[in-house]
Parts: sequence; structure tokens; C-alpha cells
Amino acid sequence: MKFDKKQILVTVKAYPNPSKKYGETVCCAGVDLSNSRLIRLYPIPFRDLDNDQKFKKYSIIEVKCFPPSDDHRPESLRVDADSISVIALLDTEKGTWKKRKDIVLKVPVKSMCQVYREAESEDVSLGLIKPESVTFEWAKQSLSDQKARDACYAQLNLFNKQKKPIEEIPLDFYYKFKCADVAECPGHKLSIIDWELRQSYRQWRMRYPDEKELLQKIEQKWIEISDTAKKDVYFYVGNMKRFRKTFMVLGVFWPPKR
Repeated sequence: MKFDKKQILVTVKAYPNPSKKYGETVCCAGVDLSNSRLIRLYPIPFRDLDNDQKFKKYSIIEVKCFPPSDDHRPESLRVDADSISVIALLDTEKGTWKKRKDIVLKVPVKSMCQVYREAESEDVSLGLIKPESVTFEWAKQSLSDQKARDACYAQLNLFNKQKKPIEEIPLDFYYKFKCADVAECPGHKLSIIDWELRQSYRQWRMRYPDEKELLQKIEQKWIEISDTAKKDVYFYVGNMKRFRKTFMVLGVFWPPKR
């Protein structure tokens, strides 16, 4: 099998999910530095990586990858996890987002309405979009079969590094928004699958044991980072392999406005 070696700015890390086929994996996406296109990297066994391979968002990584045989979305790539090396982290020191913007904003910016049209006509499955009138919601979700999850982890621990099952969050989170500069936009409601959001729910429970207050704090934080009056807000969006018309917010790019 022929591998391509790519350098990628990682912009998205979804919450880990166990599977019998791939183990516990994280779906990541980012910008291919060779052509400024969004690509999807899967599966990445993030918690099984060596410490020097565990990249943060907005790290530039180098990795060997190849087109998958079981995922025909044009942006999807399988990765050789052993080949992952972290080259640099683009931080926002001294209050500047320039390093990140110089890469991310070379990606074509679309509306969500356009992404839906291109998903139908061109099988597009990733996009960088510009929203406005953003609001935040949550709803209770039905948890997976706990016995099945436990059995999956028991199987994984026979072959991989020992690790505790990662907690499944009993809530779904959503952004509602309209497309910027699209007068006829009907509005959109997309679930948010960003790792940081669910990790915040887990960590902040100690600080805010009352769930109502906890959810208010989470809403406040995610509305703050998507405040289009103060920030130049973009959403990374992507669809599901099995349900091509179902798109989600994978992450937010939110440099401050000048």
C-alpha cells in the first residue's frame, strides 16, 4: 500500500469513541499544508499514542496517510498512527492569531447552505463556514448500551494499552445560526462534537455541582467564543460517513476582530 506523507495543521479533535473495529478512536480534521484543503484523519487512537505524539489542536503534524477503501468521502484519509510526529504548535502568544489565520483562512470560506448543495452534487463532506446570529442549545440524549461499551473496552485492553473507558456525556449540544450574507438562509441547527466542549462538561462538574449552573456556564463560554460582534467566527463542519446529509459543527475558529 502506498502512503503519502503530509503535513497538516490540526484544527479539529472530536470526542473519543470506542469501536470494535478500530478501538477507541478520535476523528480529527485539519488543513493540508500542501494545498490549503480540509482533510479528515481517521482513525487516530489518541490515548494510545506515545506522549511525544499526542498533539494539541493547532499543532502541525507530519503523518503517513492513504485513501481508505471503506470511506469514499473525498476528504477522508486513513493514517499510520505510528508515523505521527509533532512539528510545531501554533499558539496565540502576544495576543496574535496571525500564524493560525495565515493557514486557516486560505481554505475557501463557504455558507452552510452552499455546503449542503455541494454535499449533494460533489459529495463534499467538510467545510469552513461563516455563521451569524449564533445561539447555543442542549438536550438530553439516550446513552449507548453500557454493557456493549464495557465489552468493547474489555476487548481493547487485551490488545492495547490499558485505559479506563471514557465517559459518555448524557447531553447533546447544538449551535443554531444563519449563514452570514445569505439573505434567503432558512437557518441551521447542528450538533457540536468538539472534544473541548465535552471535556469542559466533565471537568466543570466539580466546580459547578448544580447541573443548571453548569450548563449556564457552558452556554456562556460557547456563546462567548462564537460572538460574531467581537470575533471573526468560523465553524468547521463535517458530515457523517453513514448519513451524508447530517452535518455537525466540529469546532470553532474565533480570532478577535481588529
